[in-house]
Amino acid sequence: MTLTEMRYVVALARERHFGKAADACHVSQPTLSVALKKVEGQIGAPLFERGTNDIRITPLGERIVEQARRVLAEAVKLEEIAEATGDPMTGQLRVGIIYTIAPYLLPQLIPALSREAPKMPLFLKEDFTGNLIPALKAGELDVIVIALPFSEPGLVAQPVYDEPFRVVVPATHPWAGRSAVSGDELDGQNMLLLGQGNCFRDQVLESCPRLTAHDALDHSLEGSSLETIRYMVASGAGVAVMPSTAADPLMAKEPMVKVLPFSGVQPKRTVGLVWRVTFPRPQAIDAVRAALLSCQLPGAKAIR
Repeated sequence: MTLTEMRYVVALARERHFGKAADACHVSQPTLSVALKKVEGQIGAPLFERGTNDIRITPLGERIVEQARRVLAEAVKLEEIAEATGDPMTGQLRVGIIYTIAPYLLPQLIPALSREAPKMPLFLKEDFTGNLIPALKAGELDVIVIALPFSEPGLVAQPVYDEPFRVVVPATHPWAGRSAVSGDELDGQNMLLLGQGNCFRDQVLESCPRLTAHDALDHSLEGSSLETIRYMVASGAGVAVMPSTAADPLMAKEPMVKVLPFSGVQPKRTVGLVWRVTFPRPQAIDAVRAALLSCQLPGAKAIR
């Protein structure tokens, strides 16, 4: 089994979907399917059970995937040893960013990083934290931008900025004329939230504990992205909590909503960088951090 085939097998075990695994490996779905069939033919047994709507890994597949992860991790170390002898500011940098940060950060981060490291080409990947972490550990990404706190052996996390949360309500809502809203007042409102598994949904619920009470979310609706939730608020479907980078620009461009700060202690999230301890290009990480700190993000406060 080649390293490439191992990457395909590990990606399929992680994604449990041929199309998503192929996208993660930057190949077509037929290419991945043919490679997997070849591997299973060489082993003489299936690694995955193909169902109508899902893919399940077999016990043998679990053993193969676990060993493949170890081999790929060692291969990454070899690559990093080789990279350490070159110019750290000229090789491609593979950056992962979570969905609730990327649309609001990238328009500023890309030109800022181009100024910091003009000879360092970027590869960018948007995904959920739960998918970016394995990709980082497998060497598919070099650094990721996620919400902290985060701690795991072999990885380094560094905070970069704090981002306060805002309450976004329809322009016709009774709160529209107010200057602030308390977290407790959200109890009983028609809350618009991101779907299960999204870390920002969890952060909103943590910052407004009464929303986790029994029946508190009986009237909640879910959206697939912050932009979808923005349009749901504008339509009058309910109220939402959004990060300042997504919410504050609406004050000037979206007359159908009103953006309000929280009263008292401001709920917030800390955004930071995570990379492997063994990553041999600390200068590249420094360049990303410098670029992030140079961005003028609405409401955000740099951590220096």
